[in-house]
Amino acid sequence: MLLALNNVEEYMLPCMWKKTFNVDCMGCGMQRAIALILKGDFVEAFFMYPAIYTLIAMFAYLLFHLKFHFKNGHKVILGLFILNISIIVISFLIKTL
Repeated sequence: MLLALNNVEEYMLPCMWKKTFNVDCMGCGMQRAIALILKGDFVEAFFMYPAIYTLIAMFAYLLFHLKFHFKNGHKVILGLFILNISIIVISFLIKTL
C-alpha cells in the first residue's frame, strides 16, 4: 500500500491546457493535492490546491444527500458549489498575478 502511494505521481494525467498554453489552469494542482492527502501531507495539500478540502466536503455531502434526501440539501450543495468556485477562481487569480 505504501509503495503504491509513493508511486502515485507516475500515473497522474498531464494538464493539456498547461502543455498547450504554458499557463496553469484552474484545476492545476488538484491531482497533486489528492496525492499529498493520501501521503498525509494535509497542510501541503491545502497550499497546493486551496479548494481541495471544500471539494471533498461538497462531494461527501452530495453522497449523503443522495442517500438520505435532506430537506434543504440542494441549497447546501448550491452554497458549497458557489464557495468552491469562489475559492478556485480567487486562488487562480492570486497564483497568476
